[in-house]
Amino acid sequence: MGDARRQRRLLLLVVCVALLLDNMLYMVIVPIIPEYFAAVRGGGGDGGDGESGGGNRSLLPARYPPATGDNEDVQIGVLFASKAMLQLLVNPLSGTLIDRVGYEAPLLAGLAVMFLSTTTFAFAGNYATLFAARSLQGLGSAFADTAGIALIADRYAEEPARSRALGTALACISFGSLAAPPFGGVLYEFAGKQVPFLVLACVCLLDGLLLLALAPPCAAGARANMPVGTPIHRLMIDPYIAVVAGALATCNIPLAFLEPTIANWMKESMGASEWEVGLTWLPAFFPHVLGVYVTVRLAAAYPHLQWFYGALGMAIIGASSCLVPACRNFWQVIIPLCGICFGIALVDTALLPTLAFLVDVRHVSVYGSVYAIADISYCVAYALGPVVAGQIVHTMGFVQLNLGMGLANVLYAPVLIFLKNVCQMKPSHSERNILLEEGPKGLYDTIKMEERRGVGKSLRPGGDTEENGTDSYRRDLTEVSEEDSSDYEYS
Repeated sequence: MGDARRQRRLLLLVVCVALLLDNMLYMVIVPIIPEYFAAVRGGGGDGGDGESGGGNRSLLPARYPPATGDNEDVQIGVLFASKAMLQLLVNPLSGTLIDRVGYEAPLLAGLAVMFLSTTTFAFAGNYATLFAARSLQGLGSAFADTAGIALIADRYAEEPARSRALGTALACISFGSLAAPPFGGVLYEFAGKQVPFLVLACVCLLDGLLLLALAPPCAAGARANMPVGTPIHRLMIDPYIAVVAGALATCNIPLAFLEPTIANWMKESMGASEWEVGLTWLPAFFPHVLGVYVTVRLAAAYPHLQWFYGALGMAIIGASSCLVPACRNFWQVIIPLCGICFGIALVDTALLPTLAFLVDVRHVSVYGSVYAIADISYCVAYALGPVVAGQIVHTMGFVQLNLGMGLANVLYAPVLIFLKNVCQMKPSHSERNILLEEGPKGLYDTIKMEERRGVGKSLRPGGDTEENGTDSYRRDLTEVSEEDSSDYEYS
């Protein structure tokens, strides 16, 4: 564990497991929640047959009311949305805290809360407890997800290693989301409703213990050399970061809105069976991983085209969303869903490293707040999905929902041209002189600017030996003064 390279690989493993667990817990209740919901209410009733499609039946929009009644349908919709809603509220605070205390302690705290949430799910006895467990998961995710991604960006500061590491994390997110429903359904069917959650809780506990062994949050010097990050409200008004955040939210809307609506549409329009509904999203895992791999390889060869990969991904998402209503059988539906996941992989894998680069060159290289903004973008889509998607289908129709989502992605894709010149930006020692092109403020900044101008003059060709010696001396003084100014600004 003393080897820095090996340590950062193990930390990447810790973060990937944390993201995997979070997304498995988010989706593991999809196939089991109807019977689980009936059991904790003591109802039984028409809870379903235990197959994976039963979970989607309880999320049907009001246009196709479920057998259990509209009130229970609303309760389950709120239950699914509560995680993203609380995560959306907590992320601004978690990002600021991560910037102040470092990455390891918030990551460990997030894992602890996720362990508590998972255990609560296993032993929940009423709706209020289920709601509390789901909300606790949102609280833990706000710290674990943001701190984990920020830790990867911090430990993998160089390219293309950073893009590869973030791509690996994204692949774990995809695998967790798509593998959780069959995982939960099988264990629930053959071992009981508590077993899926207890298995996830044990893995979460082991992941936290590994983090403690690798990077104890209370170790001396863990925060000593970390500069003070740019406040999150200033990052939000950065136009480049705002464009990336908008793209992340827009590209995830089709996935978030189709999850609670496509199952019922498939049954009504093509008479899909329960196993077809349960396996709808599983094939999409493979194009998602392929998209991550392709984007990482392209970014390593052509790093100046990150914006283009994101725009291409949004165009693919838009076209695929428009094709969904035209499908007439299960095998046809798989094609546009795979296109959506492939496009999301392109956008996420291209733009998440771009956020870290923007912070490096325009602000201070501390990543908690900027990845809290990215998490907020995801949460906007997934908080609205279970609540809003059904109402749109009810009032306008499933076809109009998909056409609207597709049009939004196609129209947003050209906006990413704004990021075309990002790769040409040069890092600055002072965020004050970059953001909004502000001039120097105060005597100290004025002296610093004059010294930087002196560096430019000293690099001009010509001049005698005495002048060159003087310029060399001035360069030495400039380097010392810039180091002092960094200490001054970051303290």
